[in-house]
Amino acid sequence: MNIETKRHSLSHIMAQAVKEMYPNAKMAIGPDIENWFYYDFDFGTEEFKEENLKELEKKMKKIISQNQKFEQYDLDFDEAVKYLKENKEDYKVEMALELKEKWVKEISFYKNIMQNWNISYTDMCSGPHVDNSNKLDANAFKLDKIAWAYWKWDSNNKMLTRIYWFAFDTKEELDNHLKMLEEARKRDHRVLWAKLKLFTISQLVWAWLPLLQPNGMIIRKELEDYLWELHKDKWYSRVWTPHLAKEDLYKCSWHAEKFWDELFRVKWWEESFFLKPMNCPHHMQIFDDNQFSYRDMPIRYFEPATVYRDEKTGQLSWLTRVRAITQDDWHLFCRVSQISEEVWTIVWIIKEFYKTMGMLDWYWVRLSIRWPEWKYLWSDEVWDQAEWALKVAAEKYDLPYKVWVWEAAFYWPKLDFMFKDAIWREWQLATIQCDFNLPVRFNLSFTNENNEEERPVVIHRAISWSLERFMWVMIEHFAGIFPLWLAPKQAIVVPVWVDFMDYADKVYKNLKENWIRVSLDSSTDSLNKKVRSAEKMHINYILVVWAEEEKENSVSIRNYKTKEQTTEKVDNFIKNIKIEIAEKNI
Repeated sequence: MNIETKRHSLSHIMAQAVKEMYPNAKMAIGPDIENWFYYDFDFGTEEFKEENLKELEKKMKKIISQNQKFEQYDLDFDEAVKYLKENKEDYKVEMALELKEKWVKEISFYKNIMQNWNISYTDMCSGPHVDNSNKLDANAFKLDKIAWAYWKWDSNNKMLTRIYWFAFDTKEELDNHLKMLEEARKRDHRVLWAKLKLFTISQLVWAWLPLLQPNGMIIRKELEDYLWELHKDKWYSRVWTPHLAKEDLYKCSWHAEKFWDELFRVKWWEESFFLKPMNCPHHMQIFDDNQFSYRDMPIRYFEPATVYRDEKTGQLSWLTRVRAITQDDWHLFCRVSQISEEVWTIVWIIKEFYKTMGMLDWYWVRLSIRWPEWKYLWSDEVWDQAEWALKVAAEKYDLPYKVWVWEAAFYWPKLDFMFKDAIWREWQLATIQCDFNLPVRFNLSFTNENNEEERPVVIHRAISWSLERFMWVMIEHFAGIFPLWLAPKQAIVVPVWVDFMDYADKVYKNLKENWIRVSLDSSTDSLNKKVRSAEKMHINYILVVWAEEEKENSVSIRNYKTKEQTTEKVDNFIKNIKIEIAEKNI
C-alpha cells in the first residue's frame, strides 16, 4: 500500500478526531503533500491553538486503535447535498455544487464504521483509503503546527485554521524526519541573522520591512550579479521602473481588482497611486513604447526590483514573507513558435544557478494547471494554449515534471521548480509562467512577416523567486557557512600578539588590494579568543601570523569549513582564494 493512501486516510482520521472534539467545526479540504499534509477547518466561534495539538493527536491514535472500517459509497447529487446541508458542512456543499457544474451526477462519500457497526464519521471523498484503520501505524505520524489560509486562497473568503502534520510508513522514518527538523532549528535564519549581522528589524521602520546590514547586502549583491552574469550573454536587457504608479495601470492589468486588499495605496490631490506590487505592468509599458518587428523578437527585460504587498499579519515571518520583496524579475516577449526555445534557455539558467548552490541533484518540476472545479480568468481556449506550450517544453527537454492541479496562478499556468536543501527540505524556488493575457489587456503587438500586427506571448520567470526569500533559504541551506564567493567575510588576519601587528596589517592590505573581503583583528585578546570570535562569525579563512610567518612572508591558514590547517605563501594563498571565488566552489 502506497504512503499517499495512508496519508490520505490519516487526514480523515484527523478530521474525525476534530469533529469529536469540536462538533460544530466545519470541514474544508485536506490534501496530502509529500511528507506532510494538512486539513482546513472552520472552528466558528471556538479557537484551536497549538497547545491543542497533543490532545488531538491522542484522539487520532485512539481512533486508529478502534479498527474502524473504511466503506466507500455514492449518493446521487440531490441526496448528497441534502445530507451535507443537514450536517451544516457548508464548504463541502460548495464543493458539491461546483461538481454539479461539471455534470457530475453522483457524489462519492465514505464512512468509518466501528466494530459494533455504528457509523462514527462520514466525509465527502472519492478516496483511495485503507480498508481498515489497523493498516495505519499510530506511531508513524505527528501533528506539527497550525496556520491560517483563506478558503480557496481568496482573501474575500473566510480565514480557516489549517492543521499541518506529517506521516511515514514507519516510526524510524518519522524519527529521521524529526531529527531533520531539529537540525533545521539549528539553522534557523532567525537565529543566524543576528549572529552574523545580516539584516535589521526596526519597529520604527516597520517590522516587515527588513534593513540589510553590510554583510547581508554583500550576499544579495553577489546573488544579483551572478544572476546577471548568467543572462547577459543571452540577449537580456536591463531596465528600471519606479516604485510608484497610477491606479489606472493596475486597473488595466486587472491587478487592482484581484489584489485590492494587498495593495498599498497613496493619495496625491485628486489622483490615486499604488506602491508597485509587481513589475510586469511596467514592463508592458516599456515594450509598448517601441515599434518591434518579428526580426526583433524575442525581447527580454531584466529588473531586480523591490515591490510592495500588504501581506496579512498572520502570514508574515522575518525574511520568509515580508512586505517589501526584491524580485529577480525577468519578462520576455516572444512568438508562440519561440516559447519552447526560450523555456529551454531559462531551464539551462535555472540548472546552472542551482548547481552552483549545490541543489541540483534532487529536483522536480510542477506543471501547475487549472483545477477544473474552479473559475479562472480568461477563456478555456487561452488556458489550453498556455498549458500546452509549457507541457510541450517540459517533455521536449526531459524535465522531471508532474502535473499539478492545485497551484496554477489565477491567470496563467506555470512551471515551478522544486529543490531540496542540505537537510532535504523542499522549496519551491524558480518559476516560469506563460502568459497570453497581459498582452491582450495592454494591446501589445509587433509587426510580422506579412506586415500585420501580431500579439506576443509574455513569459514571466524568476530564478530565485525573491532575493529576500532566497537569502533565507541560503542562510539555512549553508547553515550560515557560505561558500567563499557569497561569504560576507572571506578571511580574517589574526596576529598572535601585538608585536606582529605591522606584518598582519601588511597581509591585510595585500588581500584588500586583491578585492578579497578581509578584516583584521587588532584586539589585545588571546589567540584562542580571537580564533573563537572568528569562528562564531563563520569566517571562511582564519589567517594566523607571528614570527615564522613574518619571516617566510606566509600565513598559517585555518579553514573554518573543513577544519584543515596549512601554511602558504601570501601570494599563493591569494592566487588560490581568487580561483575558489571565481569558480564559485561550494
